[in-house]
Amino acid sequence: MNLYSLLVIMGLPVVAIIGRPNVGKSTLVNRFAKDKSAIIHDLPGITRDRTYMPAFWGNRDFWVVDTGGLVFNEDIEFLPLIRQQAMIALSEADVVIFVVDGSTGLTAADREIADWLRQKNCPYS
Repeated sequence: MNLYSLLVIMGLPVVAIIGRPNVGKSTLVNRFAKDKSAIIHDLPGITRDRTYMPAFWGNRDFWVVDTGGLVFNEDIEFLPLIRQQAMIALSEADVVIFVVDGSTGLTAADREIADWLRQKNCPYS
């Protein structure tokens, strides 16, 4: 039995956190999970796969999924693999939270991710 099958059996919703590198995805995951398990670092590319954590917010239990930062550049070897992991998280998610950095404003990379999410018909917020 894979992890996703176990999550379905448990009946809790799955919330995937998506965004470009270093916008605060792992910080948000740690906040939801009331834990510091998601690695936070100034260097982009630290989170590369999916990390699932039990979470609680607003009287609601759920699973939160941390994902690597999305960059649409095929020249860097591991970026397509990060995108593949994000795709799996999207396919498992009941809701997707798209995180952007409010201090820098919406960037071209954010717009590219937003367009990509729209094409995937994700349940986002």
